[in-house]
Amino acid sequence: MKLGLGLYRHQLTRENFQFARQAGATHLVIHLVDYFKGGVHNPRDNQPTGGDQGWGLAGDPNALWTLEELQNLCRAAAAQGLQIEAVENFDPAHWHDVLLDGPKRAAHIENVKTIIRRLGEAGIPIMGYNFSIAGVAGRVTGPFARGGAMSVGMEGPVDDPMPNGMVWNMVYDPHAPPGTVPPISHDELWRRLARFLDEVLPVAEQAGVKLALHPDDPPLPTVRGQPRLVYQPHLYQKVIDLNPSPSNTLEFCLGTLAEMTEGNLYEAVEQYSRQRRLAYVHFRNVTGKAPFYKETFVDDGDIDMLRVVRILHQTGFDGVLIPDHTPQMTCAAPWHAGMAYAMGYLRAALQTVTGQRHPG
Repeated sequence: MKLGLGLYRHQLTRENFQFARQAGATHLVIHLVDYFKGGVHNPRDNQPTGGDQGWGLAGDPNALWTLEELQNLCRAAAAQGLQIEAVENFDPAHWHDVLLDGPKRAAHIENVKTIIRRLGEAGIPIMGYNFSIAGVAGRVTGPFARGGAMSVGMEGPVDDPMPNGMVWNMVYDPHAPPGTVPPISHDELWRRLARFLDEVLPVAEQAGVKLALHPDDPPLPTVRGQPRLVYQPHLYQKVIDLNPSPSNTLEFCLGTLAEMTEGNLYEAVEQYSRQRRLAYVHFRNVTGKAPFYKETFVDDGDIDMLRVVRILHQTGFDGVLIPDHTPQMTCAAPWHAGMAYAMGYLRAALQTVTGQRHPG
């Protein structure tokens, strides 16, 4: 197993690459979507939360990530001893009508194919994604973690309708007409995912790239009136069974799985790891169940994280683990301190379980 760090777009700097390496990381999971653009209620010093108007504005619909941009990032990471393992999340500007089954769907499918081919050319082996209309919505920030550390959680269901021009908790059309996005059925959302996978997975296989689906966060049957796909652990198996391609994999988020109201987290880790379907793992701890939960320090939640690492090791998982979120610590660099704490715990856990002095 390998230790990684996740970085948002504005954090893709030499200094943060050095920080990652100093904390023991050998790999990075990077975000190229700017979740904070125009998000007045979405400060850039923590993970994105936003309000009822979402995180912020989607990117330029006519500017896909270029091969040169991806290669430059890979070179910059390599200069600090790091490898980029994955890009996480498509920009809603590039594929909103795949999610919405809108008039630009055919063009947006081609956008996705182009992005995947470019990742393959750049040597980035994984594209993480979240097939969700409402996206990561309804979370709040507060002093929820040990010692009053600022963290993120949820304090009840959020089913107020989304305004037109929004998808995946971001605004792709600020000039959309008044009104709200009509809800669809669960069956229709599964149909859209199956069609997407059938069209895109052959390209991913050819490019040497794995598509990795994140479970729905928060894991509820509906959010903002829209259906969710993987809101219980067993539904990940439905995703796998939709398409047998080896590029059809899972972005395995422990925190989200622990927030689910059914199933057994440790059994789910073993089930999907044994199938060799885990692309990479979000190593996060929480207390409570959706829609009432709080994110905690990695050693202070409901999950026995060392037990998870043991299961991963026993089932032969050799991919990357990253602390995707962590509470912020009270100091001059709250995000960095929180991540350094989580990275230290995870590095020690890997050394303890695998017997490797230098994991990865």
